[in-house]
Amino acid sequence: MPDAGNALGRVTPRWLRTPAARFEALPEFPFAPHFHELPGSDGFQPRMHYLDEGPAQGRAVVLLHGEPTWSYLYRHLVGPLVQRGLRVIAPDLIGFGRSDKPAARGEHSYARHLGWLDDFFSARVPADALLVAHDWGGLLGLRLVAEAPERFRAVLVANTTLPTGERGAPEEFLKFRRWVTTVPEFSVGALVGELAQLSASVQASYDAPFPGAEYQAGPRALPLLVPVAADDLEGRANREAWSKLERFERPLLTVFGGRDPFTRGQERAFQRRVPGTRGQPHQILPAAGHFLQEDARAEFAEIVSAFAVNNR
Repeated sequence: MPDAGNALGRVTPRWLRTPAARFEALPEFPFAPHFHELPGSDGFQPRMHYLDEGPAQGRAVVLLHGEPTWSYLYRHLVGPLVQRGLRVIAPDLIGFGRSDKPAARGEHSYARHLGWLDDFFSARVPADALLVAHDWGGLLGLRLVAEAPERFRAVLVANTTLPTGERGAPEEFLKFRRWVTTVPEFSVGALVGELAQLSASVQASYDAPFPGAEYQAGPRALPLLVPVAADDLEGRANREAWSKLERFERPLLTVFGGRDPFTRGQERAFQRRVPGTRGQPHQILPAAGHFLQEDARAEFAEIVSAFAVNNR
């Protein structure tokens, strides 16, 4: 297999590996990389990158990012959690961050992402972990919670949902989906920066995993995988997952940005349907948009840290 740091970072025609040099000296991101090898195919064994910070025996808190970000999104949350004696595990979804990337959009599917993430959890995440899920981190993570609730001590959902397609999708999301899947070129950093005020260096850090357009199959593919019609196969699977979440009695906290155009109001479904939401200090952060980890970094870090400590 070619070296990961070669000029183009290429490994096979179907998979790409972002050169390691792209991740050197990122601002506010001093964390050591770790890699989990997934089951191989066509002679190549893809790697999923993850952060693993804090005491090995501490209660594990898993931070799941979404579209189009990576574990860099949680850089302001790692320190406060570790300072409280917690272990922080933050994977990059396949196709994002330092994880390997299928070169074709068609290599991405809801089921494949679930399989990759389930393999990672089974191998790398201790039982009884706390889960923090944002955006696609919820679309995937909540399916894992529904299938194996015993894995999770508590769950915090932030600006996410588990869409079934029965009510369509917000027009803001449909516009975003049309744009991100058809625009000839785009910058992930600029895209995140449109929804959160970021410095140029931070925008560049969100761009780091994607040195060329051929690396962007993941960010372009995931919006098309969101169920937006009632007959969507994964929409039906999500309805089944909701029926299981309606029996989830462990703590589930909702923290949503009040200015998020994509998930505004979705917290009510969790609070209405999931028993574990009862009595929890749910939060709407009025000044935060979709990326509340950026818009309300200190407030969000304190909420997550308190929830994790209370449920350790």
